[in-house]
Amino acid sequence: MSSLLKRNAVGNFVRNFGINLLYDILGSLFFAVGIYNFAAQADFAPGGFTGIAILINHFTKLPIGTVVLILNIPIILMAFRILGKNFLLRSLQTIIVNTIFLDLICPRLPVYKGEPLLAALFAGALAGIGLAIIYQNKSCTGGSDLIIMSLRKKRPHMSVGQITMFVDGIIVLCGGFVFHQVDAVLYGFVYSAIMILVIDKIMFGVISGKLAMIISEHGEEIARKIGEELERGSTILRAKGAYSNEHRPVVMCACSRSQVPEMRKFVMKIDPEALMIVTSYDEVYGEGFLPIDE
Repeated sequence: MSSLLKRNAVGNFVRNFGINLLYDILGSLFFAVGIYNFAAQADFAPGGFTGIAILINHFTKLPIGTVVLILNIPIILMAFRILGKNFLLRSLQTIIVNTIFLDLICPRLPVYKGEPLLAALFAGALAGIGLAIIYQNKSCTGGSDLIIMSLRKKRPHMSVGQITMFVDGIIVLCGGFVFHQVDAVLYGFVYSAIMILVIDKIMFGVISGKLAMIISEHGEEIARKIGEELERGSTILRAKGAYSNEHRPVVMCACSRSQVPEMRKFVMKIDPEALMIVTSYDEVYGEGFLPIDE
């Protein structure tokens, strides 16, 4: 019995390690190509510890990934208490994989030496995809990412993109002084804006949707139709009109964007006088949506 449990534990460890490694390889590939093959060749600092590493590389020619790895050591020690041992061990694995890509694999790939603006756009998009993959797997590439994750834990109402812009802003500004041109700052902010957009769209855009609020005398019929036609759950609230002083049911339903037109059709068919309010949501936690403990 004990040997079976040990085998199962080893099997789970190997499986989880393999899945995590796959995410790390995929995310680090996108991120490292964006940093090394685009940003580092365009004379601007993209922000984060990779931005600091690019600035150091500009003066010393030290490998970008190795510099990032060295800079991470004190940050890992400081973030240990906030983020916990498991997260930091996962992040350490990601940092090592990322360093391998930055220093050993990406230097063997072609680099883009064209328009700096295009370099900033593609660097931001590629890095954003890579970071989103890594963040989704509950890890990070270290450095300012650890600071970002720590702030995110303390300030959960802030998006990852907002915190990233706050943390990276100073490094981007430093790039202007190092490369002696205002364009370096502009390209750095272009990179950050694109990266933030891509991160938030991948992390939150995929799970975002629409929230419909339908005020109608035929609330129960509409709720039943939502269940039959859209296979969605809904909630009927009791509301009171401020002007009419009358009580009316309000049907609330979280659904996908593609389901809104169909819902609007049968709501108008059931009650042409219904008031339907549709707004967007980024996250919904609970049964049928995201795990509430995530």
